Amino acid sequence: MLELTDTNNTAYLFLSAANPSIGSSLYGLPSSGGLVGLGLTYALTVTNYLNWVVRNLADLEVQMAAVKKVNSFLGTESENYEGSIDTSQVPENWPLNGEIKIQDLCVRYDPMLKPVLKHVNAFIQPGQKVGICGRTGSGKSSLSLAFFNMVDIFEGKIVIDGIDICKLPLHTLRSRLSIILQDPVLFSGSIRFNLDPEKSCTDDRLWEALEIAQLKNMVKALPGGLDAVVTEGGENFSVGQRQLFCLARAFVRKSSILIMDEATASIDMATENILQKVVMTAFADRTVVIIAHRVSSILDAEQVLVFSSGILVESDSAPNLLAQEDSLFSVLVRTHK
Repeated sequence: MLELTDTNNTAYLFLSAANPSIGSSLYGLPSSGGLVGLGLTYALTVTNYLNWVVRNLADLEVQMAAVKKVNSFLGTESENYEGSIDTSQVPENWPLNGEIKIQDLCVRYDPMLKPVLKHVNAFIQPGQKVGICGRTGSGKSSLSLAFFNMVDIFEGKIVIDGIDICKLPLHTLRSRLSIILQDPVLFSGSIRFNLDPEKSCTDDRLWEALEIAQLKNMVKALPGGLDAVVTEGGENFSVGQRQLFCLARAFVRKSSILIMDEATASIDMATENILQKVVMTAFADRTVVIIAHRVSSILDAEQVLVFSSGILVESDSAPNLLAQEDSLFSVLVRTHK
């Protein structure tokens, strides 16, 4: 289609250049054959210049989109990284137990927008396995962002082991919790760097984490072992393997709280079973908050929180909620079978 258009444009330009000479011959006006030939030659070459102009204008438009994005970042209000509590006031082993109290929590993404979580109250005991479910847009992922203070908590609070997270410096808060996202994140470098970016663990600890995630044999077979290369975004590994690497990284960090935000959404059922088995064994003494993509993945949870339109509508163990046929959790289980 593009070649056909270019041919038509050339024909139109050539005709436009030839028309004056044809008209001058018809009306008996003097004309120079050399000037006519020169005009036709330039008419043939001007289309190349037009293509160059269009191509550069398109390239300019793409580059200006990047400038617009940077300009929007410059106008974005900066997060309060300092907090109101000094780092020295936070114990080095915080959070030690993993107790979570959610008190009258209200969350929004912007002061001009409506709240996405409304007056949520919940208590998660240390070492408890908690499942969070609800329909799309119910506020599940917003709660996971609230744990890392990445959204506007304008009312209420989240208290972890006796400390209000909104008062903590962001670096302290986010470095003490572990999360596994729906889209696994690996960095360019080595497997060792991805498991232990701060270089604080021994090789035995890293191999133990890989064995727990059932990746030890695969990594041993790679050239360099722990020093094997990880390409940009971890593209040289499958999605399931990347998710298991993220699980091993969470185990290495020794955080007492692990948040799984729809971590099984992009992996097959076999890898999901491995992930669930590892969570229930290797993280048996840690608090695990599972935001469910498949409701079946939280049927064994000790507590289930069911959200609807940003409101916590049900909170109980899975068997108790399933015993109530009219409960929203029962409806979700039936519709997802």
